[in-house]
Amino acid sequence: MKIEDVVRNNETRFTRLPAILQFAEQSAFNEVYGFAGSQGVTVLEGQRLVPVGKPSKTVYIFMHPSSTLQLLPMPQALASAGMHVICAASRYPKQDSALIMEKVAIDLGVWIRWAKESCGYERVILVGWSGGGSLSLFYQAEAEHPTITHTPAGDPVNLVDAGLIPADGVIFIAAHKSRAELLTEFLDPSIRNELNPDDRDLDLSIYDDDCPHKPPFDAAFIVRFREAQIARNHRITVRCQEQLEKFKKARSAEVERGFVVYRTMCDPRWIDSTIEPNDRKPNWSYLGEPRIANVIPAGLARYASLRSWLSQWSYNCSNVTVPKTAPRIRKTPVFQIENSADDAVPASHNAAVRDALGTSDKEYLIIKGATHYYVGQPDLLKQCIDAVYDWSMRKGLLTS
Repeated sequence: MKIEDVVRNNETRFTRLPAILQFAEQSAFNEVYGFAGSQGVTVLEGQRLVPVGKPSKTVYIFMHPSSTLQLLPMPQALASAGMHVICAASRYPKQDSALIMEKVAIDLGVWIRWAKESCGYERVILVGWSGGGSLSLFYQAEAEHPTITHTPAGDPVNLVDAGLIPADGVIFIAAHKSRAELLTEFLDPSIRNELNPDDRDLDLSIYDDDCPHKPPFDAAFIVRFREAQIARNHRITVRCQEQLEKFKKARSAEVERGFVVYRTMCDPRWIDSTIEPNDRKPNWSYLGEPRIANVIPAGLARYASLRSWLSQWSYNCSNVTVPKTAPRIRKTPVFQIENSADDAVPASHNAAVRDALGTSDKEYLIIKGATHYYVGQPDLLKQCIDAVYDWSMRKGLLTS
């Protein structure tokens, strides 16, 4: 089946080719619902966007831990500009409640191997957009210098012997430091009881009309607020570790448990634009009005399992944080693009990644006025695509 898209910006046509990859994998228990993971076979689905009449030996691979990206502006714009694109889903598409980041890295490795060995691409460029940025850094660090043999929960997952093929280049666009670090900066620190979200410390409840602290917040309050966010993350981590240890000692059939994480979109930056100022819209977040986004059922990390929390959300335990990944990327060219009006990624995350990267072959670009998704910004999206093309050509990763 071939589904043809016409991108009206430049009338370049590309074909969407469905891709389904399967591989055998044994694990102690299954964290993926349904046939796709319960029969000893892991199934990955994605799309390859192939410009009509424009063969290439280079492919740009987009992957997000829990999202499918084939309908977003960025990959479609790349394909419409004549570049080959693979939008690769992990085994956890649109469902991250039980996601294990180490297994997502294995999934990404399967896609890269398929691109090179089955599709004939000689060069693979990872495009880490949004949450895919930290995934790209994690994957590339393990592909260059593999170290991980277990998840933070202690379950075996051998990335050392997984045969991960390093990408030939990494592009980091509108991306944050990691899921664990981002969530921690979004956690509502006013919650005192994880089982009762109504039990809150009013002094830290910045969305509450009766909170004594109002924007612009003073520096001392921000320090205390951030410390309380880290403390809440750590309390959840300890609770997960203790529960897993109880299961281990009980030797029962129950080895995992799901739970709710309440109020996960509480950041002073959303309502105080003097904190890490950029061109973002005030009193707004990528999930909408912050006060509402903080409590919606579809909020960030709203549902989690014990193991998944330790792997992707724990500030202390996750293997996917900038200090653990970026310094280990020493051989690969990296192109980092910051959107100055990003309403999802804090401005400070961009500089932190740039400074932590171990490679000396790194370039940095700020696109003035660009939002997280480039919605309604075709000129700024074109500026991004042109920059990607120019960098790829200069690095010898793409030929005209």
